[in-house]
Amino acid sequence: MFDFIPDVFRTGAAFVVVLGVLVFVHELGHYLAARYVGVHVETFSVGFGRALTSWRDRLGTEWRIAWLPLGGYVKLHGQERPQDVSPEVRASWIAGRTFHEKSVGARALVVAAGPIANFLLAIVLFAFLFLAIGRPTTIPVVGEVLAGSAAARGGVVVDDRITAIDGLPVRTFEDVQRIVAARPAQKVELTVERDGAPRTLAFVTDSRDSAGGKVGLLGIRGGRVEYQPQGVFESLLGGVTQTWTVTTDTLGGVAQMITGKRGTEELGGPLRIAQLSGQVAGLGLSSLLSFIAVLSVNLGLINLFPIPVLDGGHLLFYLAEAIRGRPLPPRAQEYGFRAGLALLAGLFIFATWNDLSHIGLFRWVAGLIG
Repeated sequence: MFDFIPDVFRTGAAFVVVLGVLVFVHELGHYLAARYVGVHVETFSVGFGRALTSWRDRLGTEWRIAWLPLGGYVKLHGQERPQDVSPEVRASWIAGRTFHEKSVGARALVVAAGPIANFLLAIVLFAFLFLAIGRPTTIPVVGEVLAGSAAARGGVVVDDRITAIDGLPVRTFEDVQRIVAARPAQKVELTVERDGAPRTLAFVTDSRDSAGGKVGLLGIRGGRVEYQPQGVFESLLGGVTQTWTVTTDTLGGVAQMITGKRGTEELGGPLRIAQLSGQVAGLGLSSLLSFIAVLSVNLGLINLFPIPVLDGGHLLFYLAEAIRGRPLPPRAQEYGFRAGLALLAGLFIFATWNDLSHIGLFRWVAGLIG
């Protein structure tokens, strides 16, 4: 699918579609929560800058599609504090429909609804994929045996299907990794199925140092993917489970970057997303939907980080307001927002540098210089 589109146009189109869906769903969460608590929404925009097209609904909300597809926003009625605006603006506010006069709990709900919508989108997309094509399971079939590895010494060959390790049943390739990792430099017995007959292979695993100590290695690659049919309830449960797995894996990766156990070169920005969008779109609709689901989880998590300017920063301010019984002083909020903007700008520049390095721009420039 999408193979007939030239790479440049496919990348651009896929990037706009992916980011457009993510931004729309995120802002829709804010919009619906605002409507729920009785706040009037003045503007719903997908994209920034000049509007390519816009229209106004019967409730008075202006819906916009802007030319710069790098985000979006929902403008809430009376989002500013009364002391921060002119008397003319205050006079135009609709009593009972402004954001600032709602309780701290209602305001927190409106802010949190954006990231929540992203997690719900991921659950729905994963569930749809499981229902439509089945849940992917990596079966424990050997695809490659590394030369000189423990598996090679033990007689493991390509296409062996591992059914048990030390008597423990193996159903997926992840089971193999988990069981072997707990047995560094230890003798193990592999039960494999070869040419329709069971065989038992005994040998000592390899080991390597890891952050948590030594881990065992077999020295095999592979694992074929099979799709197992799922019912509606199983698909929905699988969507929740897969979303949770992506969430914990992402948080684990961020923690490893912060502690220095993982390189920050994996941190990417819009250019990396655009590049991956085009590549994934070339693999078909199911791959693109899965990619959108993963990015949706990432967008939800990023927005929940306790950084002023992001949703998580606003929630942090509301928590402080709930504890103190009054909002934080304006100066403290201003300094917080300034620090948040500086941090986000630094992260954006760093991620863009990684993106440019990843696509080889600097190597190309160095080649031109000679």
